[in-house]
Amino acid sequence: MGTSAIAFIHELTFDALPERVIEQARLCVLDLLGVALAGRQTELSRIAGDHAAEFFAPATLRARMLFDGRAASPIGAGLAGAMTIDSCDGHDGHSQTKGHVGVTVLPALLALADMRPGMSGREFLACMVLGYELGTRAGIALHASACDYHTSGAWNALAAAALAARVLPLDMRQTREALGIAEYHGPRSQMMRCIDHPTMVKDGSGWGCMAGLSAAFLAQRGFTGAPALTIEQDETRSLWSDLGERWRIMEQYFKPQPVCRWAHPAIDAALALKSKHGFTSAQIRAVNVRTFHHATRLAHAAPASTEEAQYSLLFPVAVALKHGAVRFEALHGDALRDSEVLRLSHLIRTEEGAEYTSRFPGERLAEVSIELVDGERFHSGPTQALGDPDTPLDEAAIRAKFHAFADAACGANMAHRLERTIDALDTGDVTPLLDLVLGSIRV
Repeated sequence: MGTSAIAFIHELTFDALPERVIEQARLCVLDLLGVALAGRQTELSRIAGDHAAEFFAPATLRARMLFDGRAASPIGAGLAGAMTIDSCDGHDGHSQTKGHVGVTVLPALLALADMRPGMSGREFLACMVLGYELGTRAGIALHASACDYHTSGAWNALAAAALAARVLPLDMRQTREALGIAEYHGPRSQMMRCIDHPTMVKDGSGWGCMAGLSAAFLAQRGFTGAPALTIEQDETRSLWSDLGERWRIMEQYFKPQPVCRWAHPAIDAALALKSKHGFTSAQIRAVNVRTFHHATRLAHAAPASTEEAQYSLLFPVAVALKHGAVRFEALHGDALRDSEVLRLSHLIRTEEGAEYTSRFPGERLAEVSIELVDGERFHSGPTQALGDPDTPLDEAAIRAKFHAFADAACGANMAHRLERTIDALDTGDVTPLLDLVLGSIRV
């Protein structure tokens, strides 16, 4: 039971990966690092890094923290890195998991690679794919078998455990125990609580990364915890039967805007109306958004923090209507007090469309109606968010998003070095990438 997943963890090779999967892995690394650079501006990231440096100090094993440079244990480095990416809600995700895989996969892998020097770039990319394949299936399985809606950390912990099992390496028996430990101790935190009351706990991925890495180190010493029910129970076993055939990494969405994915259909609809009809924000008298139930819970019209702004539908739609784009700088600091954005945010009304709720989470849809002060009205019609697999961002758009984040955070020259290093990962070892992303970056 579960042996096919365990065998996949240890037997997947770079040469077995289709070229499109390799390219997707590169883009995931690039996109996540851009988000991390933006996230380094947040208090959440600063606190997480300080916490890891103080309370996860390295002993026999050490790893540098993402865009920080300070050393911690691999577990502490993973925790801080995942929290840094999670602090800017612009990272990739998957509709059926209702959450995020890469936010834990990349920092876990970086910590492991820094702990054990000499990993090849080809192995690094194979591990990225492995993490997405294990994590995505674990997320779908948990949502199919658990009664509550848990944060991503509840299931992406298994991805971190799988990566550590491969890198350490663990044997087959230890790997099974590690997956069970990670599943049991992954944070079963309530996602909708953070939607209704946004704080720095966010999507639990920092804790998921920490739990998954810890699980593998515990299993290495003989700690037991099997089985991982998301892998071994009869109800979800079919999800694991196509490992190596169906590549779940290709099903991830990429976010054009750094806010909760549930707000994206409304943002895209508003942007399309503004682009088509050319009105200014000052001309707007009323805005109505009809969407699925979960999106209507993003109800923070006057966010007091970047977390409240990122878990809002009203505020980023208002930002889009004023600026014609939603950039991270509009979602924190003094930008939260922009009087025109707040005026728009307070006049937006949301309502649930039962037909849209019934199609969630497989589809996320919204329609936006705008009335101007002169009485003219515009209506978007049903709108699906850009960036989904069937409405994809092309490679150029993902690279442009990376530079929008990275150029401002570390300078265009450094951003281009990062991009070139990622593009060349399959030609050497991973040391040049580690030295770039695990050093101190002033943002």
